[in-house]
Formats: sequence, structure tokens, C-alpha cells
Amino acid sequence: MPNKKYRLLSWNINGIRAIHKKGFLDWFKKESPDILCLQETKAHPDQLVEELKNVDGYESYFSSAERKGYSGVVTYTKIKSLAVQQGIGIKKFDSEGRFIITEFDEFILFNIYFPNGKASAERLQYKMDFYDSFLKQCKKLLKQNKKIVVCGDVNTAHKEIDIARPKENSDVSGFLLQEREWIDKFLSAGFVDTFRMFNNEPDNYTWWDMVTRARERNVGWRIDYFYASENLKDNIKSASIHSSVMGSDHCPIELELKF
Repeated sequence: MPNKKYRLLSWNINGIRAIHKKGFLDWFKKESPDILCLQETKAHPDQLVEELKNVDGYESYFSSAERKGYSGVVTYTKIKSLAVQQGIGIKKFDSEGRFIITEFDEFILFNIYFPNGKASAERLQYKMDFYDSFLKQCKKLLKQNKKIVVCGDVNTAHKEIDIARPKENSDVSGFLLQEREWIDKFLSAGFVDTFRMFNNEPDNYTWWDMVTRARERNVGWRIDYFYASENLKDNIKSASIHSSVMGSDHCPIELELKF
């Protein structure tokens, strides 16, 4: 049986229509990943041009928020999926179009745009409820010995190494103790942060504030992740951050798997 290699990319593109004007499809065709997961599409498929809906050689699966111009995810895949699910069956989360779950022969892939908790105490609570519901779903699948890959914008920097200015942001949603402790809990349930398997250096970020032009100074946050269940550890060949790719306030991240 020949070895199978899968190259996965994930990117919060901060508006699919906006990035389309910045040469997104050229980048996509050049990279030609086996699977591309995008978050924060901010569009319903019926608002998109045909070439974004149907990219040559890919199946595409969209999940959109009920509210126009908000949230949303899409998964493009060259690999034939066995099953596709939009959402986790909880109305208050699914109405925001934050999940695409695709099942393949070798693993289940969660493409998720996790909520941001900065707006209000209510949104922070929504984010924590979202985290907990998602973890419950993962634990169920792990009990069935499923192999799981989770990617997306998690909207939390895990450790001090993952943020340029930890002290200044200790009271800001995205680096609150309760959010960071949830990531600890998630990892201890049976997941690995794939990037940290290969790179333990500081100054590796995936999001920079546009208003303060933080990217020019690399004052960033690492809030986009590829997680994998521990039963996939031997299949993980590399994980990296494409920090030179422009077009969004986030940059793409990559995971390579081999079976």
C-alpha cells in the first residue's frame, strides 16, 4: 500500500470576498493543498462568484451565519469525504456558521471559527459555553477511538510564548486565565498542539492588529491552531506558520500528515 500524504492549510481570511480581490485564488492554486479550511468568510454561498464556490479539483462545503456578513467557514477538499456536517446540533452555536466537520477514511476534520469574547461579558460566556460543548463532542469521538484533526481560529493565545505582550493582555479576552485553562483541559483530554511538536521558539504568531500596524513589528498573537488527537501523533510529519502570506489580519497555518 503506498504512503498517503495529506497537506492541510487553515486560514482566517477576514472576508472571502475581500481576499478574492487580493489574489486569493492565485495563492490557492499555487499552494494546491489537499484540504483548505477557511474561517470568517463573512458571506453566504449565494453572495459568491462561481469560481469561489467551485474551485477546480475540490469539493467545497460552506457553513454560513444566519446574520449576513458575519462569521462563516468553508472547507475545500481534494480528498473525497465520507460525511459532512454543518454544526454540532446546538442552535445557538450553529446559527453563527462556525463549524464544518468532514469525515475521511483516516480522520475526522473539524474546521472551526471559535467565538471572540472581547465584545461583552455575554460574548465571553458564549465563547466558554462553545468551548465546553465542543470539548464534550470531542470526548465522545475519542471514546470511539476516532482520529481527529481540529483547525481554525481558536481566538485564544495559549501560553506567554504565544503572545508578544502577555502582561499587557492578561485582562483581555483571548488571553484570560479561564480561556487559557480551557486549552489546557482540551489538550489533556487527548490532543496535541501540532506546531509546538516542531517549534518551541517565541515570536511565532498568526494574528496581528491591523489598526496599530502590529504586523510590521511582529507584535502578534498565536491564536490559530492545528490540533490533532494523540492517536494521530505518529502520522504528523510537520506543522508550520506561513507568516509571510498577506491579505488578512491572520496568516495561514499548515499541517502535513502521512499514513
